[in-house]
Amino acid sequence: MANVVVVGAQWGDEGKGKIVDWLSERADVIARFQGGHNAGHTLVIDGEVYKLHALPSGVVRGGKLSVIGNGVVLDPWHLLNEIETIRAQGVDITPETLMIAENTPLILPFHGELDRAREGQNSVAKIGTTGRGIGPAYEDKVGRRVIRVADLADDATLELRVDRALVHHNALRSGLGLQPVDRDALLAQLREIAPKVLHYAAPVWKVLNDKRKAGKRILFEGAQGALLDIDFGTYPYVTSSNVIAGQAATGTGIGPGSIDFVLGIVKAYTTRVGEGPFPTELHDEDGQRLGERGHEFGTTTGRKRRCGWFDAALVRQTCVTSGVKGIALTKLDVLDGFEVLKICTGYELDGKMLDYLPTAADQQARCTPVYEEMPGWSESTEGARSWADLPANAIKYVRRVEELIECPVALLSTSPEREDTILVTDPFAD
Repeated sequence: MANVVVVGAQWGDEGKGKIVDWLSERADVIARFQGGHNAGHTLVIDGEVYKLHALPSGVVRGGKLSVIGNGVVLDPWHLLNEIETIRAQGVDITPETLMIAENTPLILPFHGELDRAREGQNSVAKIGTTGRGIGPAYEDKVGRRVIRVADLADDATLELRVDRALVHHNALRSGLGLQPVDRDALLAQLREIAPKVLHYAAPVWKVLNDKRKAGKRILFEGAQGALLDIDFGTYPYVTSSNVIAGQAATGTGIGPGSIDFVLGIVKAYTTRVGEGPFPTELHDEDGQRLGERGHEFGTTTGRKRRCGWFDAALVRQTCVTSGVKGIALTKLDVLDGFEVLKICTGYELDGKMLDYLPTAADQQARCTPVYEEMPGWSESTEGARSWADLPANAIKYVRRVEELIECPVALLSTSPEREDTILVTDPFAD
């Protein structure tokens, strides 16, 4: 059976939560492969709103196994609070429905403190992090001093890991004017939470391999978007992990040959949260209208998102780096009522035309978008469930997007409700 990777193909907030939930009905396993609780997914199911940050989107669907892979950095206290919140909404979460990879790195309280201290004192250029410790936790992973889920099971190992981490962090904290970490208090916190986290721990790589051999369908879910990838995003205004589809393999322990379809989630316009370049950003009434109609506020931070016209050059680029076979185009209904729509087809940089966003930050900042215009439509597309329900100009817009990004539309979303989805190509089809 086909296994599918879902990636955001812009700067995040493309509507991955709804699409993953929609696809999860066809999947047996939903695996989260990177990021932390800095990202948020909002699901609307039968009028009930679920806001997820650390948990995979599949947890709200009965009979599915949800997996947190080793590519994730996990705040255990946040996770347990989120589990209780979702349980209070009537969702049952057990070790049979949720598994955490034993080699998953943990976000500890001092990671968040370091994150916020750095961002608060960075007078040169703020990155725009959520301050939740995701970046420092990934740094510790690469620096081989992070504490992983499996370390919680042995007290002697846990003490060694904590001591190694604190040698590094207390030196940093001194330079930032912060007090040293209270070692004993931290160990007490970890010992108290250890059995609650270990309750869900499992060799996820083996579980996924067994599921694959048994013919089960696996849906791999990422956070953020490809333009926030640590290597291929708008560096340094990026997240601290790889976001593109290749991370699904290393972030869960399944081989890349087991991935059959990559679905890129693409918003019908463009948004981003935080700092960094944004060639098509609008500072006029059109930008305000997109934000208001699209309810563009971050699920995690509540920050207002920056809005702009659709950037086909950027999406074409991310479709290449993630090997996208088809896209899910979301929030088409937000464009209802615009007389004229603009699509960025490339950039002008120092008198030269480019069909991609350059790597150098100074060049990105100087890029001017090149637009083509298309007529809008006055009819409503909200809730459309077939091509016949769409205005002619809306169909023309979708077809032009396909041409410019050189990738077909597999799914079309016309509202936050999961059923308001037009299926063109089933990603799970063999």
